[in-house]
Amino acid sequence: MNIIIINGPNLNLLGKREPAIYGNLSFKSYLDKLQINFPDVAIDYFQSNHEGEIIDKIHEADGKFEGIVLNAAAYTHTSVAIADAISAVEVPVVEVHISNIHKREGFRHKSFIAPYCKGSISGFGLDVYRLGILSFL
Repeated sequence: MNIIIINGPNLNLLGKREPAIYGNLSFKSYLDKLQINFPDVAIDYFQSNHEGEIIDKIHEADGKFEGIVLNAAAYTHTSVAIADAISAVEVPVVEVHISNIHKREGFRHKSFIAPYCKGSISGFGLDVYRLGILSFL
């Protein structure tokens, strides 16, 4: 099985950015653990702070991967364009968020992408990525 994890803006700062919310582990370190835990899954990874690059990667994933685990970060709450990209492809997408977006600021409670995703997982720290991968198995 081929899965791609796509991370949005500021997630390149995991391990440094607001460790009380996002933890102190870099995503690279966590990705190494995921690959050990899922030896039969080819896990690709992409991160961008740019909306268009995320859209392009979603388009490229169609037909190449059997699932996308997407943490669109702040774009979750603002990007109709990413929602449109998800609805335009056949590859299923699972929305993930490290923090519980429903316990945070009110503007984070609305997800523009959720209606086009297979499901949403939030609030379990970096474990949301493992759970997202499991949803495809």
